[in-house]
Amino acid sequence: MRNLILMVLILFGTTFVSTAQKYAYIDSDYILESMPTYNDAKEELDKYATRWQKEIDNLYKQIKKRKDEFLRVEAILPEEEREKRKEEIETMESEALEMQQVRFGVSGDLFAKRRELIEPIQDEVFEALEKVASKRNFAFVFDKANQSNLIFADPKYDISKMVLREMGINAR
Repeated sequence: MRNLILMVLILFGTTFVSTAQKYAYIDSDYILESMPTYNDAKEELDKYATRWQKEIDNLYKQIKKRKDEFLRVEAILPEEEREKRKEEIETMESEALEMQQVRFGVSGDLFAKRRELIEPIQDEVFEALEKVASKRNFAFVFDKANQSNLIFADPKYDISKMVLREMGINAR
């Protein structure tokens, strides 16, 4: 009997605690797309990426041109000259690969530029989210845009517009 009463108390106590917590969600994509500063930063980042990609594409065009030229004259070149040109082409290829890593690698220029331009905006969103969650006493706030396991979200629990208002942005 004592065990039964203890189990009932645990069951009702857990149910009471879980119903006391408030949940909400945001759509970070919607929030970011509603921010002019984010759109400007994203546009600037895209310009860098496009420019750097063009540089790399030009290097590969030069390499292709060198290879084609080499293949045309390879048969008539002396062995020493043939090896020299092969090495030049290999050097150009390795430089192109290195440039790809420098520009687009995990710790490359694009990653650093993204951190410089986008992270402050994400921090601003997070600070506004913290304020809204704190004012409304939300225990958990999920991100609809980044939660692949969020299967259904009732729109009445979406606080994205509140976060935008907290940042002084009129929601569309």
